[in-house]
Amino acid sequence: MTSDRFMRIHDEELLARGERVLGPEFRAMHQRVMEVTALTSRLNVLPFEDEDGKAALFEQILGRPLPAGVTIYPPFFTDHGLRLDLAERVFVNQGCTFLDYAGIRLGRGVMVGPKATFITMGHPVDPDERRAWLTGAPIDVAENVWIGAGATILPGVSIGRDAVVAAGAVVADDVPEASLVTGPKGTVRRRW
Repeated sequence: MTSDRFMRIHDEELLARGERVLGPEFRAMHQRVMEVTALTSRLNVLPFEDEDGKAALFEQILGRPLPAGVTIYPPFFTDHGLRLDLAERVFVNQGCTFLDYAGIRLGRGVMVGPKATFITMGHPVDPDERRAWLTGAPIDVAENVWIGAGATILPGVSIGRDAVVAAGAVVADDVPEASLVTGPKGTVRRRW
């Protein structure tokens, strides 16, 4: 069964159950998610020392080679890949997730701790609208930022140069430069 035929049947089944379908843009996004999921699955089982294999898969996932000095330790997860912009000397530790459909930019020298999550898309809060469309906004992380282990960065957030996001913080608001963000709500605790 072709992917287009599968999506038509899938859409008809959803409509038969009273669910809304997001249309052709969603189907294209879904197709890319399926492709990238297959690529990251292959990436995440390569031997750690297989630098050439990892480089080839990252190029397919991102649509371009990794910039100079970028280090990413698998496992690595993304839903789109083509909208993940990594500057030179970015370091991404193990188990990180980048849901980049609306775009994620990591500036030069950004360090990302293990199991950090960047989410650019979501659903409306209103229950009647959740299946009608997706919402989203890009994430922008300036130069020399450190994102701690297990931090979650939500849609539309900008993080200023030299800032630190503590481990486990949930960041829903912009972070000023040269500041420390802590806690489950990700509030700014101090600036320097």
